[in-house]
Amino acid sequence: MKKLKIIASVLIIGVIISFGVYIKGVLISSNYKKVEVSVNTKKTEDKELKFAVLGDVHGDVHKLQNAINDLRSINSSMDAMVLNGDNVDQGLKIQYDVLKNTLKQNSNILPKTIIENIGNHDYFDYAKGPNTKDDVQKFINMYLDFSGEKSVYHDIWIKGYHFISLGSESGNTKALGPVNAYLSEKQLGWLKERLAEKHEKGKPIFVFLHQHLSTSIKGWRGVEQRDELNKILSKYPEVVLFTSHTHVLLSVDNIEQNQPFTIVHTGAVHYAILPEGHNIKRLYNDSQGLYVEVEGNKIFIKGRDFVKKDWVFTKEISKGN
Repeated sequence: MKKLKIIASVLIIGVIISFGVYIKGVLISSNYKKVEVSVNTKKTEDKELKFAVLGDVHGDVHKLQNAINDLRSINSSMDAMVLNGDNVDQGLKIQYDVLKNTLKQNSNILPKTIIENIGNHDYFDYAKGPNTKDDVQKFINMYLDFSGEKSVYHDIWIKGYHFISLGSESGNTKALGPVNAYLSEKQLGWLKERLAEKHEKGKPIFVFLHQHLSTSIKGWRGVEQRDELNKILSKYPEVVLFTSHTHVLLSVDNIEQNQPFTIVHTGAVHYAILPEGHNIKRLYNDSQGLYVEVEGNKIFIKGRDFVKKDWVFTKEISKGN
């Protein structure tokens, strides 16, 4: 019996010497040298950021659902989705409830972070005339209940990048009109503070506002305090300002880089518009939005056609040397 054990031991040693085996992460080779198996246990820092920006849903949950499904097919692990104003067609509870239910039903496939900004239609009730001061506050409260925010302007940090949302503090009044945005001195002061917070030269800062600073549609002013806002943002070339509101068909030409900061039009989910001077042509079969990828100071902005499920354009922007 002892003889058999000795023979078996010799055979096992022979196999080890001839071929080498792994024992507890160490390779014992035929030349008797130990080779440590390299195992990198350090988690690689993920510096990539991916998010979508959808403007002007107008309560069209069918087109929103189509956009959500299409974006999921592009990337099932986005970091955020921004609804950039005109979430509903009228600021009514029933419309907010339908939209909120749609987002809830898709919670398992949507990003954990959903940013909801206010637009001019969120101040509307077609059964009423111009809003009084009390009406304005009621619409704001309806929006705050939907978004979970404490103000029409708010901010959040996502993977080290600053997302700053601006919002009109009034809407559809006799003085302001039905489409323009009003930004108070308090909000503009808040914006200055937020832009300076943890500012790094060349690191993108993402700013969102439903109304535009400029448009090809004649007579559409957009922001009452456009000059003041432009002056503030111009101090930060890292800013990328996303605006919606006009519904203009997506084009790479909608990205404006001729200022110190960058302006990007988001397109519209509900329907698109072709400007024709003071007139506009509505294209109800269209539905568009943006998909954005960020790597360091490089930003890749992609216009998406949710109906054709195809790209409209891709544009790379660099915010540093």
